[in-house]
Amino acid sequence: MRASTKDIEKAAGVLRAGGLVALPTETVYGLAADAEDPAAISRIFQVKGRPPSHPLIVHLADAEQLDAWVQDVPVAARVLADHFWPGPLTLVLRRGPRVPLEATGGLETVAVRVPDHPVALALLTAFGGGVTAPSANRFGSVSPTSASAVRAELGDAVDFVLDGGLCQVGVESTIVDVTGETPTILRPGGVTREDLEAVLGHPLAVPSTSEVRVPGQHPSHYAPRARVVLVEPEKVVAEAETASELGHRVGVFLPAAFADVPVKAHAVVAVPASPAAYAQGLYGFLRELDEKGCDLIIASLPAEHGLGLAIANRLRRAAGPRSSV
Repeated sequence: MRASTKDIEKAAGVLRAGGLVALPTETVYGLAADAEDPAAISRIFQVKGRPPSHPLIVHLADAEQLDAWVQDVPVAARVLADHFWPGPLTLVLRRGPRVPLEATGGLETVAVRVPDHPVALALLTAFGGGVTAPSANRFGSVSPTSASAVRAELGDAVDFVLDGGLCQVGVESTIVDVTGETPTILRPGGVTREDLEAVLGHPLAVPSTSEVRVPGQHPSHYAPRARVVLVEPEKVVAEAETASELGHRVGVFLPAAFADVPVKAHAVVAVPASPAAYAQGLYGFLRELDEKGCDLIIASLPAEHGLGLAIANRLRRAAGPRSSV
């Protein structure tokens, strides 16, 4: 925890004045505004270039505040909150009157979570309310996992940046819709499908589309400047070398199974064998290859279980409709 008590009090004052604060969470850095201030919320959309129909997540200091922000909380939501909050889990519930429609993209549902980071929790406690906090980057681009990445991305558009070090999870929260008869995973993330199913005692669907709008559903999201192409793991080296011969400045996500295979490319990232380490480093790897001037990134999808499901989701969104396995 790098931010001081003085920093946190200053950040709380910025929020009360209608300003924007970049705050660290365990997932990524968020761009926070007072969740009850429509004007401040609108400024988030302006700074990010985010469509106003794209809902935001309301962050709270603890689960006890849930009933003050939402209504009709089902048993499944209580169970998940008890097990996974604070943590990288977001629940979609019925909006309470305290939540302005500007925060929900005009929907009568709202996404809510309690982050698991001491700086974020200290700020929420000092502020005394909830904050809307999408990732602190331009809409559709790579999410920041460090304070320096926030400053490089948004610069003076943010009124205050709280430095909480490198985010430990590295990919956004899992979003679960609990407004229907059966909970549904709308976005894979830092809490795995397997862990959710173990707590609830039944399988959970992960639909590719949903009528409930949530963050991360845009066809192209979490994307670097370089084009991302996804291929089978055994084809990564060959595809990278072919692209290099065609004149591309190629960045490669080299799978752990091929770590000893030489590859001709402009820059190479050795993908960690641990899914947790891969998730934590994913956005940093994408930013690194952008900074090295790559115009094309060749990668493969990990096995889609555990955190691999969230990593695969982010890589598919980074590639967008342009390329897929």
